[in-house]
Amino acid sequence: MAGPPLNRSAPAFASVTALFFAWGFICANNDPLVAALRRVFDLSYTEALLTHIVFFAAFGIVSLPAAALLGRIGAIPTMMIALAGMIAGCLIVQTTVWAPHFLLLLGGLFVLAAGIVTLQVGANPLAAALGSPERSHFRLTLAQSFNALGVVAGVQFGARLILGEPVFAGSEPLSEAARAAGLFAVQRAFLTIAMMVAVLMVTLWLVRRPIARAAPPAQRSPDIAGAFRSRWAVFGAVALALYVGAEVAIGSMMINFLADARTLGLSMAEAGAWLATFYWGGALVGRFAGSWLLTRVAAPRLLLAAALAAVLLCGAALLAPGPIAAGCALGIGLFNSIMFPTIFSLTLERSAASPAATSGLLCVAISGGAMVPLLAGQVADRAGLGWIFVVPLAAYLVVALFAGSAGRASPRTSMRLPLKL
Repeated sequence: MAGPPLNRSAPAFASVTALFFAWGFICANNDPLVAALRRVFDLSYTEALLTHIVFFAAFGIVSLPAAALLGRIGAIPTMMIALAGMIAGCLIVQTTVWAPHFLLLLGGLFVLAAGIVTLQVGANPLAAALGSPERSHFRLTLAQSFNALGVVAGVQFGARLILGEPVFAGSEPLSEAARAAGLFAVQRAFLTIAMMVAVLMVTLWLVRRPIARAAPPAQRSPDIAGAFRSRWAVFGAVALALYVGAEVAIGSMMINFLADARTLGLSMAEAGAWLATFYWGGALVGRFAGSWLLTRVAAPRLLLAAALAAVLLCGAALLAPGPIAAGCALGIGLFNSIMFPTIFSLTLERSAASPAATSGLLCVAISGGAMVPLLAGQVADRAGLGWIFVVPLAAYLVVALFAGSAGRASPRTSMRLPLKL
């Protein structure tokens, strides 16, 4: 389906791109949130990482129902419902003023995550459709870059608005008043996010007509069973889940790792800023650089090089002294940048299942990545914070194995499809 002329679809595309930025911004706040909630509720590392687990669970539970909803009612109503769900999740977080319970906060985060997953299901195809077909790849790359920019901005936002509070400056046990102040910082951040999402809802409604004209036709939900019968679809799903889990595990623990006296001894707020600038900022730079490199280097080779570099950096972060370990850990973000789109596209090219079935399995498989940060949290609780890099190191080795195998296998199809972030 040809999209509308670029000059008429530009406002609609800008609105859809803002949605990419928004879910990157919101998801990135989980990293400062892990550090904050661990202090406020006196949690173990494993318990604190449950804030990420609920996001992974949402991918496994909500992805296919969201696709069915999109096919039944169309893109605009689906995305409006998604944004409303995100606001509802933020408002549930506000109820912890009266009932300061960690499980209630997790419930609010799950509702927020369900909205984000539904938003991704509706927004990704639109980034390709809003404009001339020959420029669809440019639009997708641009939208994905704004998603990465949202991640960088989101971590900075969370580090300043949440971790910037004085109650997070020390390591001594918090008084009841200090716990209340810390929880208020979390509530304030999510109320601000709710207001931002409300603005996006209004903007999306104003440009609904050009978006509706460009939206792809409704399709049936993907046949996941067909993908389970393809060795490459399953291998790609495992590699994708492990990559996502490794990236999240490192990002979630980075603030505590940099704040540790044996590493750099930064304050929580400073560590959050370093995480945003170097780890997620490296991923942003790497996305632009990787896009250029993929025009000159075969995707399996580039993925293999990135995965092996991540393995070496994880090993160095585990064994090297403080400042060197910090630099190596932060550098992993640069090599994470190309992994999602290359794993996704290599799997689509080699899978014996239909592209729809393979894409559906890959989207659901993201939820499987929840096991990686959960395992990393258990390692940190039992062996010490520095040992968490053993877990992502093993995950990146599997990604390297996938890349090497993909380089020796011939693609079954040259079909190019929009990639989900």
